[in-house]
Amino acid sequence: MRAVLVAAAAVSLLAFACRGSSTQAAPEKSMTEKPVPRLAVSPIAADRLCVTMGAAAIGAKVTEPTMRAVALGSSGDAASLSFVFRGNSATTRELASGESRRQLGLKLRAQDGCNLIYVMWRLDPKPAVTVQLKLNPGKRTHKECGANGYTRLKPSRIPGGTPGSLTAVPALSPDEPHTLRAEISHDELLAWIDDLLVWRGPLPPDARGLSGPAGIRSDNVSFDLVSLSAPAPSASGGSSAGSPASKPKCEAEAGD
Repeated sequence: MRAVLVAAAAVSLLAFACRGSSTQAAPEKSMTEKPVPRLAVSPIAADRLCVTMGAAAIGAKVTEPTMRAVALGSSGDAASLSFVFRGNSATTRELASGESRRQLGLKLRAQDGCNLIYVMWRLDPKPAVTVQLKLNPGKRTHKECGANGYTRLKPSRIPGGTPGSLTAVPALSPDEPHTLRAEISHDELLAWIDDLLVWRGPLPPDARGLSGPAGIRSDNVSFDLVSLSAPAPSASGGSSAGSPASKPKCEAEAGD
């Protein structure tokens, strides 16, 4: 009987020790939580939207097949676009590359038409968020660089089913409201659709030298431009193209 009691006590001590080890390991779960936006953004004023191609206005419907715009005086390290999708544009316009693409999305660090980062929600051939770095050192206008200098960036491989895994990009259906948001944190870019992480990956070293405002772009789609939000220049450590006090100019320009 004494031997039985000793064995039972040993089992109880072992179970307690296991519970203690499990409790100590719990804080490690925080390392796998889904990333959330860190940079504060606020809606830009209507008069700060510089449309460089096509036509657009905050609170109005975008109908032209090609639209490009930047948020004057903003930092380009983050942006958030809220919109209501209305379907295809009435007419279709091919890109300079000859492709006919349906998409809308964000510009980050939009130094000029030749040097910037795109975060685009594409509809074809299947719904996807693509991130591209357009880099043409020494060139500034579309006439100088055309559709050259694009590099498609790859997202990190995050195991599916974990708290940090990526969410599938949904299809766009007419009359649906959505928010596409992206930001640069150190040398990593992250993108969310309706607060769900859909893209996360490293930026190449060449992207560090880019400095410009946030912006938007669309091709062959129609939508209500509800709001475009971006950080103030000081919010991200200096990636900007001026501030409201510097009165940056708005210049029209053709380009992709």
